[in-house]
Amino acid sequence: MALRKPPLRDVHADRGAQFTGFGGWEMPVEFDSIRREHTAVRERAGIFDVSHMSEIEVTGPDATTLMQRLTSNDVTALDPGDSQYAAITDAEGIILDDTIVYRLPSNDDGPDGDETGDAGDETGDAGDETGDAGDEDDTEDAAYLFIPNAGHDAEMYDRWTSHRDEWGLDARVEDTTEEWAMFAVQGPDALDLVTDAIGGVPDLVRSEIAEATIAGATCLLARTGYTGEDGFEVLCPWDDAEAVWEAFVDDDACPPCGLGARDTLRIEMGFLLSGQDFDPEDEPRTPYEAGIGFTVKLDTEFVGRDALERQSEEGVDEKFVGLALLDRGVARHGYDLTNDAGETVGHVTSGTMSPTLSKAVALGYLPVEYTEPGTRVNVVVRDAAKRATVVTPPFID
Repeated sequence: MALRKPPLRDVHADRGAQFTGFGGWEMPVEFDSIRREHTAVRERAGIFDVSHMSEIEVTGPDATTLMQRLTSNDVTALDPGDSQYAAITDAEGIILDDTIVYRLPSNDDGPDGDETGDAGDETGDAGDETGDAGDEDDTEDAAYLFIPNAGHDAEMYDRWTSHRDEWGLDARVEDTTEEWAMFAVQGPDALDLVTDAIGGVPDLVRSEIAEATIAGATCLLARTGYTGEDGFEVLCPWDDAEAVWEAFVDDDACPPCGLGARDTLRIEMGFLLSGQDFDPEDEPRTPYEAGIGFTVKLDTEFVGRDALERQSEEGVDEKFVGLALLDRGVARHGYDLTNDAGETVGHVTSGTMSPTLSKAVALGYLPVEYTEPGTRVNVVVRDAAKRATVVTPPFID
């Protein structure tokens, strides 16, 4: 199947970007070098094209009920312009995807009169915990935009619409992934860059979203990101992508950055990557195993709630951990973790040479008895056992 292309694919090519396939999209993996782009974001700022992310908007009288039943967090806690991180789980509590859920600033349609949002991931089972349609009287007219991961738009659209129809809810679900470009401006200088672009200081604290005009385009501006730095994510109409991109790009102040640096930045923070640190087929994990139990609100009703309540009471056998290598070598996805007796006790899901720390770090799963910070394990790198220490991410301050 041919890879989908972001709206600025040719613009990136003209700038010398190298490309990779990711989530069914052809995306820039680096422009200059991963290390330089990584350092720019940690020290100044950089801009990422993340138009491969999916967008889905949910509106209508029962929008809140539908979102509450299909995400693990408490959607009713959101005021207009707020967002929350959440898991999308199947009936067994297995993570199908993670997502940011935005409650849009008003119940108006998104920029240019279209409804925005992002599309998700694997459909999973319908589940048996549907809850009641509802006490959310203050959210009756709420509109939501949620952003699951790349390549999940069709599956999440199907999941939302099939459950809506099964439960007889009155909600409109629209997949607008290929109508919106998405850029992430990240780094200590991101606030100054956005202030210049919109002509004033954005009235946004962490996790809030609002409309903003950038390069003449009506956009959605969110104070969110995936790097650990202060930053903003911009959703703009597909046709306005180049003008909005050029409003930020500067080789010195805000260079373009690829997915390679985005990966090293998120690993340093210990952030999960869908399809790698969890996957319903290859790496089935619950939020409690994956270290995002804080997204689970058991006093709400959502698909997978009952299974997660049982696990909350009984505990888990394995947990997601950080690993700092003590010996030379880089841990990669799938590498075994062993104890001093040479027995395999876990495995690596993500790993890199940290540009910030100049040492190898990794993420993975270990039995709970090995998860205390400071515990010694080994990473098997090309048949050689490399010493490592269990740490609690993030790896950097």
